[in-house]
Amino acid sequence: MAHDHSGGKTGASAQPSPDARKANEKRLLLAIGLTGTYLVAEVIGGIAFNSLALLSDAAHMLTDVMALIIAYVAIQIGKKAADAKRTYGYRRFEVVAAVFNAIVLFLVAIYILYEAWQRFSEPPEVQTTGMLIVAVIGLVVNLVSMKVLQGGSDESLNMKGAYLEVLADMLGSAGVIVAAILIYITKIPQVDPILAVLIGLWVLPRTWNLLSESMHVLLEGVPAGIDMHKVQSDLESIRGVQGVHDLHVWSVTTGQNSLTAHLVVATIDLNERIVTEAQAVAGKHGVAHATFQIETAAFQDREKQRSSSSI
Repeated sequence: MAHDHSGGKTGASAQPSPDARKANEKRLLLAIGLTGTYLVAEVIGGIAFNSLALLSDAAHMLTDVMALIIAYVAIQIGKKAADAKRTYGYRRFEVVAAVFNAIVLFLVAIYILYEAWQRFSEPPEVQTTGMLIVAVIGLVVNLVSMKVLQGGSDESLNMKGAYLEVLADMLGSAGVIVAAILIYITKIPQVDPILAVLIGLWVLPRTWNLLSESMHVLLEGVPAGIDMHKVQSDLESIRGVQGVHDLHVWSVTTGQNSLTAHLVVATIDLNERIVTEAQAVAGKHGVAHATFQIETAAFQDREKQRSSSSI
């Protein structure tokens, strides 16, 4: 049996480097500072201007600040070294955090839709000028936070979840701005809940994608971009390999792909060359950690007989 820790190919499928993870930490801390500060300002503005829209958005912001903090904690936990109980370490906690963020986003979107329904029948009276000023500040803060987090959103589901949280905030601020302007011009308060519904409907499918990707990793599904049939075909094309079975490819966390396979050979003498070529195949398909068991056809037949007799 042999294994490899080669880096695989670069890009979205590659495991984030320590420098990238450190950069993600800085991005999250900056985003937490920005959104946390605006959260306080939004609560004060909502109370001062009697704006239920701002207070509701502040509740949304609170969940987002909590989600950003959880994303940061997930990176800290993920840095813990592997031990005898968790041989892969704690990196998968980042994926668990992404699932949590997706669930929070779902709840927030559902709350937005519910609140919109309530406001449509009984629209609150707000001071549109103050509402507009606070919303514009929020839009600027969210745009800066989005720019900060965007760099890490393609390499980590955890960072993607944080980015989507801030994106939802940005849409919320933009919606409040549009609502404030339209209410001021038309004097129709129902504009606010209509825009809230549009924001909620925009957030839901993107949240579903994040949840689906996260659950796919937790269920040890084949990483995106890897064709299992092509992997098996490439392994079987190695000179001396007569067959491939028990082939598995999965991710411990975003970009940390692993592979295990049994390679059937004619003679064990070819072991070293076959393993070297098999490792090259795994690296070509973006797998950083590959383990191969080399066995002869006779060994495989004995294993099949032993399995059938034990049933």
